[in-house]
Amino acid sequence: MPSEVPPLIQPDASQTGLQWRPATTADLDNWAELIARTAAVEHPVWFEKRGDLVHVLESTKNDPRTNTLLGFDADGVARAYGRITKNPGGDKALGIGCVDPDWQRRGIGSAVLAWQEAQTRIRFQSDAAEGAITAPPRLRIRTEEQHRHQAQLLKAKGYGIVRWFNEMHRPLSVPAPDTSLQPGLELRTLDASLHEPVRLAHNDAFRDHWGSEPRDEESWRFTVEEPTARPDWSAVVVDSATGEVAGYQLASYDADAAADRGFKEGYTELLGVRRAFRGRGIAQALLADALRRFADAGMDIASLDVDSANPTGALALYLRMGYSPVNRSMTWEKRL
Repeated sequence: MPSEVPPLIQPDASQTGLQWRPATTADLDNWAELIARTAAVEHPVWFEKRGDLVHVLESTKNDPRTNTLLGFDADGVARAYGRITKNPGGDKALGIGCVDPDWQRRGIGSAVLAWQEAQTRIRFQSDAAEGAITAPPRLRIRTEEQHRHQAQLLKAKGYGIVRWFNEMHRPLSVPAPDTSLQPGLELRTLDASLHEPVRLAHNDAFRDHWGSEPRDEESWRFTVEEPTARPDWSAVVVDSATGEVAGYQLASYDADAAADRGFKEGYTELLGVRRAFRGRGIAQALLADALRRFADAGMDIASLDVDSANPTGALALYLRMGYSPVNRSMTWEKRL
């Protein structure tokens, strides 16, 4: 990480009633407890765990000293959180954060958002100074349709919805359909030897997906080491002749979500098929394999999230495989 940190534009302590500074390793438990406390009231489909926050602090592309923000009350309890992420040279920044439910409706969410916008401008200015990008700065924030207070804030601050996503469920009481791979294709359980080939396959498969940017080794390590990751439920289809990865399905299980939502779900985090291998039933085979793995592990449902305008026809595939939409989320964007 760079040795010098540029001065930060932080929220006003006198207006918010909180003292603000970047997150550190010493804050991990306090920080994770804030997010869990907020999630217990707002019931999001997913929220960051302590292990995710460790990855945030380890990031070399998004220095936590300039890209994270925590607000503490007089007793040192974390009450608000914000951060942004941006790939060097990328055309957008992504924002995430939360405010303790007991501290909402005091202008703190607006203060965190203003900080995120300011830091986004700084990141774009830095890229522009290095000749890495000429695009105007823009910030994207994703919310769930159920969280109307977040939508009201974003709309009031000039954000507009640019994409919709569907959370989809499939009951595992219904057996998985019979599928088979064409000769020359082999299905394997994900292991460490496949991490790098799958990363490269992912970058190829998602080249035509909205909002996707290539994942480097660090980003991919955070993906496969995510606290809820289940490599034993994840699979890779390989070309037997060349060893090339044709497609993959990465799965996870969130015990906290199961306790909150009242059912156990095997979740497909990522499903991709490389362009050269599309049209050969690989996605169907990977999904059917995932359904069987989830059922064998005692899950109640299979779930995933899909871009409503996915160009590969993923939504239609999931519907054919027995998935149904249950919740919606949206991505908001503002050009700064």
